[in-house]
Amino acid sequence: MNEEQLIIIEKYDEFVNYIYPVLQNIQRKHGVVKERVINLIFEQVEMFYKALKSNQKSRLYEADANLASLRYYLRFLADKNRKLITQKQHQVASIRLAEVGKILHSWMKGK
Repeated sequence: MNEEQLIIIEKYDEFVNYIYPVLQNIQRKHGVVKERVINLIFEQVEMFYKALKSNQKSRLYEADANLASLRYYLRFLADKNRKLITQKQHQVASIRLAEVGKILHSWMKGK
């Protein structure tokens, strides 16, 4: 694992450090979706490490699909009918996640 590959982990950590406290403030009655998003967040880290260690392009596609799921859940949480997170929180989280996605896509092109 080289320094360039670790950048994706560092950028993803920035996303996690931002969104995790936001998710913790979601009301208990929305616990199912909150737990699902938190699980996806930590599964993503595992996917990155598996992709880094295996050198299999299919692992990169799995990680990309999981990022797409995270984007969906962020939109779901920020929907105007639910407002489980604010539009601003959604915007900041989406920007950070997009940075990770760009790194992942450039990595996919390089493999």
